[in-house]
Amino acid sequence: MVELTQGIVQTSKGIFKNNKGSLLRTLIYTIGHFAIAIICLMLIADVSFMIALTDAIVEPLANSVWYFLLDKFWASKVAKK
Repeated sequence: MVELTQGIVQTSKGIFKNNKGSLLRTLIYTIGHFAIAIICLMLIADVSFMIALTDAIVEPLANSVWYFLLDKFWASKVAKK
């Protein structure tokens, strides 16, 4: 079990080291998206804060994964030019 845990930690460190820029941009994008989604839902759809918060967390998390994959693809194509 210790080997598995150490392997996961080492792999995570490698992923973080190789993707620092993309992960930071993704994190900033996600936080901004949370705030924008809450505000829009409360103003446009006239929903409670808790409903807006729930939607604002679930939907941007899916978008964050999409953005990370898009950014990695994009960066790989730009770096090759």
